[in-house]
Amino acid sequence: MKVRRRWETIGIGVALVLTFVVLIVLGTIRPDGGRRTVSGSPAPQASAGPAAWMHKLAPGEKPPQFVLFSFDGAGSHEHWQRMLPLASKANAHFSGFLSGIYLLRDDQRTEYTGPGHRPGKASIAFGGSEQDVRNLIGDLNAAVEQGHEVGTHYNGHFCLGSEPSGGKWDTQQWNAELDQFFKYVDQAAVKGLKVDPTTIKGGRTPCLEAKFDKLMPALTGRGMTYDSSQVSDGLAWPTMQDGVWEFAMPTVRVPGAKYKKTILMDYNLWFMLNKAKNEPARAAEFTKITLDAYEGAYQAAFDGNRAPMIVGNHFNAWSGGAFMTATEQFMSDVCVRPETVCATYTEVIEWMKLQDPAVLETYRKMPNAQIAEPG
Repeated sequence: MKVRRRWETIGIGVALVLTFVVLIVLGTIRPDGGRRTVSGSPAPQASAGPAAWMHKLAPGEKPPQFVLFSFDGAGSHEHWQRMLPLASKANAHFSGFLSGIYLLRDDQRTEYTGPGHRPGKASIAFGGSEQDVRNLIGDLNAAVEQGHEVGTHYNGHFCLGSEPSGGKWDTQQWNAELDQFFKYVDQAAVKGLKVDPTTIKGGRTPCLEAKFDKLMPALTGRGMTYDSSQVSDGLAWPTMQDGVWEFAMPTVRVPGAKYKKTILMDYNLWFMLNKAKNEPARAAEFTKITLDAYEGAYQAAFDGNRAPMIVGNHFNAWSGGAFMTATEQFMSDVCVRPETVCATYTEVIEWMKLQDPAVLETYRKMPNAQIAEPG
């Protein structure tokens, strides 16, 4: 069984340049880090009624501590099969940011033309075989039946070095990318995809790259409501930018790495720890460091401004599966804690709509939550 992977390259400053070198070396490999199998998807769960936390805060009541798990690419059948039952057991909802070309078989690659690129070119793999695509459709159907959210990770994953990259696109080019993404979603309905395109309300750009003043009009023109691609220092409440809610990816201090700061995303943690080298023998070490970072960020927000905690991930097996293991363990633990809600972006937006804007603004003006250095 072939294993398809690609490494997400995300960073800031010098880290972005170094990550670009990794991207050039690795070329067109898939983000899943998992093996596609042919087994069926889990049975859909019955939808529950309105959640108890979905209400306007009473005077003096604190917001729930939201934790938003999201997975860029969202194409690995193996990882869908692991995450869906785990989330169900933990009463968690999460967001899968789908790379649209995963809905195209490999022999359909020329149906995609990335802005400024030739037909059939992409920095990630396409969907594989007909069975691979049908497996993904089954996984996506099961996900939405269980209350999870499908968002967009766009299509070709053109980052710095794969020019013209998304960081240079104008609004017309972002529109072209989104037009194709939604076309693939529509086409997949013939094969049984039950994801309503009108429920796809946001996503994350590849490598967190974009001119956001150019991206936002493409989102609002489709009635999309959120983005999770920008970066904040610490955990911050979402802000409205040009009609779009921006859920910023937080940079945090990492206790197990001498309190160096990095974006709270699996690839960024890996790159910080060993420049993203595959070292399965260090899996337990990397898992613990990642869990400590998650726990520290959660506690800082819980005890502070209660800003939603954004946990960015991929379906991957990097360094012996260290980072997926940490994510799975953290989800299983944190989502069942008191005053804690593991929700989708759209659910958090619906909750914010119920609140007194002045109350939310009070929390928004509090210092961003950050892991403190000892002493």
